[in-house]
Amino acid sequence: MACEEGYGGIVYLNGQFLPTPEAKVSVLDRGFVFGDGVYEVIPVYGARPFRLEEHLRRLDASLAGIRLANPLTHGQWRECLLRLVAENGAGDQSLYLQVTRGAARRDHAFPASIHPTVFAMSSPLEEVPGELRRGISAITVEDIRWKLCSIKSIALLPNILLRQEAIDRGAAEAIMLRDGLVTEAVAANVFVVAQGTVATPPKSNLLLPGTTRDLIVELCASHAIPCEERDITAEQLRSADEIWVTSSTRDLLPVIRLDGQPVGSGSPGPIGERVLLLYQQYKAEFRAGTRD
Repeated sequence: MACEEGYGGIVYLNGQFLPTPEAKVSVLDRGFVFGDGVYEVIPVYGARPFRLEEHLRRLDASLAGIRLANPLTHGQWRECLLRLVAENGAGDQSLYLQVTRGAARRDHAFPASIHPTVFAMSSPLEEVPGELRRGISAITVEDIRWKLCSIKSIALLPNILLRQEAIDRGAAEAIMLRDGLVTEAVAANVFVVAQGTVATPPKSNLLLPGTTRDLIVELCASHAIPCEERDITAEQLRSADEIWVTSSTRDLLPVIRLDGQPVGSGSPGPIGERVLLLYQQYKAEFRAGTRD
């Protein structure tokens, strides 16, 4: 399967750095046939991958979850990704890396002998539009995914369907509920604020352990902002003073309307604005090389 013609840049595929149109993957690859693989998305600031070690540890966990050995060491990943960033012009970028079980005859059972397919690409990291910073609308939906959501699987069809449902209903994001509890958003983790305390669902097999989520929890702790990792009910979500969604490429976005109703005052809340400022300061220090 050839990468789409017309998309520029250099990609990494199985040990080679290639122009995108020259990169080819077998149609028998289990990632293509079964969605048998995992991925990571890593922002790059000032040509430096952000929280790289945390992302690579999550990649390790995802690969272990599908019983696939990591084909590269962390040092090899670092070398590969830094070269990929340099090949694509340095600056702020978004790295996407994917590991599948590889190409084999179509059969559900693991092939006895197979080589993983290792792919990575980089694209410019677009600035978050100002209208999103001013707040987005979200809907609540039933979490229709499987029960191993802590694995960052490339099989994202449920997420795609739920995101499209949000768009069809005039919203930007869907917040998922399972058995009356918040799990996460379609492409982000969820935080709420009630009576001055920040809360986010605890890590479990039912949600992805976000690297941005973890950094925000760290920032709250280091700046005396009360923050709890606990279950959040649908009722607590709907009555929250503030709701945020967080991800690697969009940082923190305030949700100002939920299911057509205003959240809090209907504007970004003060605690979210403070945490976003702290996050942006952290990024600026990282970009300047004064923070790891």
